Amino acid sequence: MAARTLAHGMGAFFKECEHPQNRWSKCLHPYTIRYCSSSGRQTEETGFSTQDLAISRLTEIYNEKRGRPSSQARAERIQKYGSMRFQEYATEWIAGQRHLAPASLRHLESLMEHHILPALGSRRMNSFDHKVVDDFIRTMEQAGAGMATQANAFDKLRAILLDAHQLGLYAESPLTGVKPPQYDPSRAVIPTLRQLHSLREAGDDAFKLIVDLMSGCGLRNGEAAAVNLNNIVADDVYRIKEQVIMSTGRYGPLKHRRAWQYRDVPLPSSVRDTIEGYAEKHGSIDGYLLRRTTDPTQPYPHWEMANQWRRLKAAGTADIPDGMVLYGLRHFFASNCLSHGVPITDVADWMGHRNLDVTFKIYRHLMPGSIGQAAKVLDMALVA
Repeated sequence: MAARTLAHGMGAFFKECEHPQNRWSKCLHPYTIRYCSSSGRQTEETGFSTQDLAISRLTEIYNEKRGRPSSQARAERIQKYGSMRFQEYATEWIAGQRHLAPASLRHLESLMEHHILPALGSRRMNSFDHKVVDDFIRTMEQAGAGMATQANAFDKLRAILLDAHQLGLYAESPLTGVKPPQYDPSRAVIPTLRQLHSLREAGDDAFKLIVDLMSGCGLRNGEAAAVNLNNIVADDVYRIKEQVIMSTGRYGPLKHRRAWQYRDVPLPSSVRDTIEGYAEKHGSIDGYLLRRTTDPTQPYPHWEMANQWRRLKAAGTADIPDGMVLYGLRHFFASNCLSHGVPITDVADWMGHRNLDVTFKIYRHLMPGSIGQAAKVLDMALVA
């Protein structure tokens, strides 16, 4: 959907239809305008029959804002939003996150429901300061929330409070001086190669397939559950196009990606053998290998994977290191790549991280080399 933007920050107008801009004047669909209101919120109005009417309305709004003192506008925003409950403000903020994929939106809503709103939902927006935010982090720590959950919940709270700060609700950001939860790389327990072999032999064929996909190709749990023969696009390339969404039990787009997006990852020959061997032994449905045990017409659910993991740990039949979770198989993939000199930029892309900072923060300690080793390498090149 293309939009035509006016100068001086007056806003933009567009049509929500399939017609290109050069056909708008002949199209019967109404024009919609988008502008930043005096309260700082992005606002849309629709129903304008002509382009001139849309521009006229944008000009009217622009002139009104120019004629209003900024201090008066800020006072009105503080009056409107300052006394608002955090839950109400967050609901409005979430409604504006239209860029989020369905899985990301569900993850956000889960964090709000289970961690943020129980602690902060009834608090007035004008009562936030760094002490309130620090207390929220301590509350999560005392509740035993995992570091990844703590970091994700803090990131969402920070985004909401920064939005409020931009509206002028706070003279000083309530995040100033707050030390965010830090992911501790030492908490990521990674199995050795011997332990990995022990794990893949202890479970059933489905679990063995999951172990190989996560440790050999870097797939997430849900991506491994959606393994499909048709995704082998070359002898050494597997294309990840979807995952089994935990909350719905259905196939859906990848994390941070739209439905049509995918990522290609290296496919070791041993993993390809496991995939093809499973298909030969158990068959497939539309290329899908893993299905629900009690109903083969349904995708393989997360709970079947989690139940088998718990049974293996309880039985003691596999050599599972203390503190390891199923996600440690994906950590093994990253560790294996980085310890063999694969660039971290490639690893980040294969693992589906939205930006390199995520990969670097988690796996920097696994990267080979040190400043001393770098000096030796550079010296060898200089004297050659």
